[in-house]
Amino acid sequence: MNFGSDNASGVHPAIMQALHAANEGTAPSYGRDALTRAAVDRVREVFAAPAAEVFMLGTGTGANALALAQFCPPWGRIFCHRTAHIETSESGAPAFAAGGAQLALIDGADGRIAPDSLRARLTDYPQEDEHDGRNAVLSLTNATEWGTVYAPAAVAALAGIAHDGGLALHMDGARFANAVAATGATPAALTHASGVDVLSLGGTKGGCLALEAVVIFDPARAGDFLFRRMRAGHLWSKHRFLAAQMLAWLDDDLWLGLARHANAMAAGLHAQIRQAGHELIQPVEANEIFLRLPRSEIARLRAAGLRAADWPTPGDDTDRGTIRLVTSWATTDAEIEALAALL
Repeated sequence: MNFGSDNASGVHPAIMQALHAANEGTAPSYGRDALTRAAVDRVREVFAAPAAEVFMLGTGTGANALALAQFCPPWGRIFCHRTAHIETSESGAPAFAAGGAQLALIDGADGRIAPDSLRARLTDYPQEDEHDGRNAVLSLTNATEWGTVYAPAAVAALAGIAHDGGLALHMDGARFANAVAATGATPAALTHASGVDVLSLGGTKGGCLALEAVVIFDPARAGDFLFRRMRAGHLWSKHRFLAAQMLAWLDDDLWLGLARHANAMAAGLHAQIRQAGHELIQPVEANEIFLRLPRSEIARLRAAGLRAADWPTPGDDTDRGTIRLVTSWATTDAEIEALAALL
């Protein structure tokens, strides 16, 4: 019963088969191969963005950091939710990549930023002179770190405020597939059609071995990103193995099918938890569940084989704690039933 992370699951067989096929023979290196050209075209097709620039990488932190650095100068400021991955879990990588940029944190229920909260936070940095620094980027996480999602209308509302304030809009899409599956929106509607300027598209949590991409929707804003990726050490020499994953992942909407499965597994487990009368901390909209239990109960579940991350949350105390349960493309009905029985 491993619900520790969707990173804990293996590689989907179709992805592994594509890697095996890409291993035959030789190919030009550093992204100059036919598979890479095909993968870039496929991403553009899926997002209905024929002019978008697409850059593949192997890590989500690399994708976020380089995407943000592309749009934020060293004296700039990146606004994000207080619990955003770029703030809590990337060891300062965005600020490092951007040469010293500052993160400005925004509180918000369920891991989401509300329009009024963004407006209020922007007033803390009025841009009156050089002492204020520059407000450069708003970063949204979709699906959020709390398993909730932004629908297109919510993204568009925040994009309007950001753009009016001179900010670009970045989306951390480590679980973007889960957000698309949860909202029913098209990839285009959830990104550039709603005002997103740059997307960190994550495949690693969704069934790939190591696959992320920076998608810059306006090619005029992608200048020199190739050099930025190279300088940061994120350009794979055997680039075809990234491209092979992307093609297989997007083929026949495999990526969305895997995300729908993960979301459905979470919904099923959510129903079982509610039926058992346990305390849920957040709405369950994608593939993450946050559950508060007596610490003795958490210990009992772990002794019985549960893998889950501790997730300290306001309201926890010496007797009760919160754990995070994450379902994936590989989660089985048997795992759900086994945990439900224990609960």
